Amino acid sequence: MTFFTGKYESKLDTKGRLVLPSKFKGQLPEDGGNELIIQQGFEPCLYIYPLLEFKKVLSKVSGLSEFNEENRQLQLNFFSSISTVELDDNGRFLLQKNMLSYAQLQKDVILIGMGNKILIWDPIVYEKHLIKDQKEYSKLAEKHLDKQ
Repeated sequence: MTFFTGKYESKLDTKGRLVLPSKFKGQLPEDGGNELIIQQGFEPCLYIYPLLEFKKVLSKVSGLSEFNEENRQLQLNFFSSISTVELDDNGRFLLQKNMLSYAQLQKDVILIGMGNKILIWDPIVYEKHLIKDQKEYSKLAEKHLDKQ
């Protein structure tokens, strides 16, 4: 099972390539581990999924009825927001220009391991999305995680 954790700072090169941190690369499955799915996040960030993990998400979206208008809108937006990339021998992958633009990525990036996926953020945008107040964070955790 894939389980990404941690926060890493990195830089895009001039061509828009990013090196996957070795801790993350070591978590990729051996079979098909060089193929990654990049998806635009709900916030202005990018999701990186190993192919096997993405297939779990894909089955949920693909399983929606095409006869329902909301489902079709969701599927359209979902499928138009993904691309497939492969890691090169140096552990790099190229991000498409539209993906870079969507996530407001320039040069510096933050990569966050989120269990089954990795998020790529612009550092300034990332900071804006963090909860600054520990009491607010604690209340949110209690609300969603304190269910027995």
